[in-house]
Amino acid sequence: MAQKQLEIPPWFKEHLVAATWRVDYASRAADAIELARKNNIRPASEDTRRVCLLLVDCQNTFCIPGFELFVAGRSGNGAVEDNVRLTKFIYRNLPVFTRIIPTLDTHLAMQIFHPLFFVDEKGNHPAPMTMISTGDIESGKWKVNSAVADAVPQRDFQPGKNEHALHDFVLHYCRTLSKNGKYTLMIWPYHAMLGGIGHALVSSIEEALFVHAVARQTQTQFEMKGNLPLTENYSVLRPEVLDDERHQQIAGKNTALIESLLSFDAVIVAGQAKSHCVAWTVDDLLTEIKAKDTTLARKIYLLEDCTSPVVVPSTGSSTGADFTDQANEAFRRFAEAGMHIVKSTEPVSSWLEM
Repeated sequence: MAQKQLEIPPWFKEHLVAATWRVDYASRAADAIELARKNNIRPASEDTRRVCLLLVDCQNTFCIPGFELFVAGRSGNGAVEDNVRLTKFIYRNLPVFTRIIPTLDTHLAMQIFHPLFFVDEKGNHPAPMTMISTGDIESGKWKVNSAVADAVPQRDFQPGKNEHALHDFVLHYCRTLSKNGKYTLMIWPYHAMLGGIGHALVSSIEEALFVHAVARQTQTQFEMKGNLPLTENYSVLRPEVLDDERHQQIAGKNTALIESLLSFDAVIVAGQAKSHCVAWTVDDLLTEIKAKDTTLARKIYLLEDCTSPVVVPSTGSSTGADFTDQANEAFRRFAEAGMHIVKSTEPVSSWLEM
């Protein structure tokens, strides 16, 4: 039997999706209890068909104009438009989701993809959006910042020798990215900084998730990623590089989350950015599916109208970047593998077997 869609609640204000504000938890908790009573919404623990909504990095740093890495897409307002649709989708289908899992990109100042990590021969740090290739490291165009080398935890602490050890690792790191078909090492603006407002969920999304947790009497499952200093972590399921030049592990897969996702009857995916954290998360999930059972791909649903690619206009100090084509190609591969490309504006019952 198809699940009836709910009305958009009166407290949702579309124009506030692009702003940051404090959620009124007391009021929303009372509203959620009344919403559940009025619509006979049962606890998630009673679900016979278990559906997961995986929200990738719906954080201020990516989703609010003026923040560090606003995902504009080619429309110029991509993430805001996505989150308007996504928030409405959550409210309309509140009884459908057994669990909601938001990921949180989580960073510190001294990480391999931040400007502080590298310097040129004059001691200048690379500008945001600079791509650092294997050749750049080999030629000395960019080298490890010696101050960072002594501050970032190393495998073997040897005073005065960390810079050389970290140089060898970075060379290995860039080579591994190229070998594995990953994006070239990108220097990103400082973003999603732990403890900062950019790290927080978009207020409208946070509010919707809180209402879901109370109405369905279930815990929102937050998953943090990206706080390891020596590797990028676009995917919530695994970092970009897992070992060093000596084949010693520096990071591991999120095995618990992988197993959890594959245990659901359906997994719906949305978030930012389509070209990076969404694409690599889904790609890693597909890798796990292929290793276990290719038919499991049929349980994955990608909300194509609730995600946008990274598009950065050119400026005087940067050539910019447009990852739209890469994002679309990734989604094409996912569809060919058996995953569903769907729209949030269509009734869930039209594409999700209920």
